[in-house]
Amino acid sequence: MTSMHTSRARRTSLGVAVAAAGLLTSLLAAGPAAATPDPGDLVPGAGAPQSAATAAGAGRELAPGEIPGQDEIVHSRNIKPLANIPSTDPNQINSDMTFQGKYAYAGNYNGFVIYDIGNPKAPKKVTEVLCPGGQNDVSVDGDLLFLSTDSSRSDDSCTSVSQPATEKSSWEGIRIFDIKDKKNPKYVKSVETPCGSHTHTLVPGGRDDYLYVSSYNPSDAFPDCKPPHDGISVVKVPKKNPTQAAVVAFPILFPDGGNPGAPTNPGVSKTTGCHDITVLPSKDLAAGACMGDGILFDISKPEEPRVIDRVQDNVNFAFWHSATFNERANKVVFTDELGGGGGPTCNEATGPTRGADGIYEITGRGDQRKLVFKSYFKIPRMQADTENCVAHNGSLIPVGGGRDIMVQAWYQGGISVWEFTDSTRPKEIAYFERGPLTTDKLGLGGSWSAYYYNGHIYSNDIVKGLDVLRLDDWRTDSAKWVWLDRLNVQTQPDYR
Repeated sequence: MTSMHTSRARRTSLGVAVAAAGLLTSLLAAGPAAATPDPGDLVPGAGAPQSAATAAGAGRELAPGEIPGQDEIVHSRNIKPLANIPSTDPNQINSDMTFQGKYAYAGNYNGFVIYDIGNPKAPKKVTEVLCPGGQNDVSVDGDLLFLSTDSSRSDDSCTSVSQPATEKSSWEGIRIFDIKDKKNPKYVKSVETPCGSHTHTLVPGGRDDYLYVSSYNPSDAFPDCKPPHDGISVVKVPKKNPTQAAVVAFPILFPDGGNPGAPTNPGVSKTTGCHDITVLPSKDLAAGACMGDGILFDISKPEEPRVIDRVQDNVNFAFWHSATFNERANKVVFTDELGGGGGPTCNEATGPTRGADGIYEITGRGDQRKLVFKSYFKIPRMQADTENCVAHNGSLIPVGGGRDIMVQAWYQGGISVWEFTDSTRPKEIAYFERGPLTTDKLGLGGSWSAYYYNGHIYSNDIVKGLDVLRLDDWRTDSAKWVWLDRLNVQTQPDYR
């Protein structure tokens, strides 16, 4: 493998192409629901330069029905912005993030950034690793960092360039780094996986870690990504010898092919793999968001995950995107990424049940467990037609006491803290957002991931970089006593 670069200087962007606004319009009008891939095909909207006032707690509350001014910071009274670290390159797309000790690891389409968050009021950038390739979703375990590449590359190196997936020599999959030296991570291994790695989920073990690799959209024209692609790749990583990491299984999750999508179910994505999986190791459970299907499965044998139940929503869900268990593991929140994250779906025209969260309760025991739909949740704050907005990545806030509260990113819809203790009556209890990046055309921006970690909310904003927020609310204060040594959000801990 060839070299990797680390840098604190500004570098060039991935050079993503601009998607036509007419394409998004047609997709969103196609039926009850529609979906496109994640928003790497839109150019980030720059907006105004980040103001230092963010760190001073700038912002005000919104009036009912109000849309804030361009780049204006607004938030509820129980949220306080503490700090912001702007992106080094305003043209890069920031993506998912993970945590370990006093460090946050934030992915972007150019690689990943390591932040020192030991003082949440004054976080510091430690280093920036340049390794282009798709979303670059991240997870960590000990001295190992795993990076997802869902971009067809000329080779597996960090100096690779884009190359058509129709080329047999193209590479995409998992990259593994040694992060013992936070200022100088080392690239140690790559594992090629069928159809690449859009996301991955860490399943921790004793001697070995497992990665559930989610990917989708196969084609007969792709030598390494042919249909039906109806399962996930399982990568085994020996902790003491990560250079021996390899794909050890490809379990079939959809022997019947899964949701057929359109024209059988207009506006719904055909299931050709999974987008994201959340595991709950303490319960040997996992919840999969798999394009046209939501699944609950048993992971007691990590190399042989077994589906227990499967649900569809062919009226309001377009693209099953991600999942979150509650603390008692008797509920799952699934997100619907209507429009692929690139469309303005938090508006009156789209309504409250599309591009939303679906709350499901888990009933029964063992193999008789079922996912039972209860209600939808969508942010109650209307967004402008120039703002990409839809349900996206979030995490549980470990409040205990039988309450169910989570924080969630909504792209330009900002960050929402909401409660679903009553599964039939979810409600927002706090928010933070910026006004539209652009007012004359659709732009790409906002919070990709918003997670709660050791007393604070951290958001990786596509354009604005790392945001740190403090939440002060009687309903969530108990969570401040829960301290974790790491948090890979898709590897959900047992907080009790």
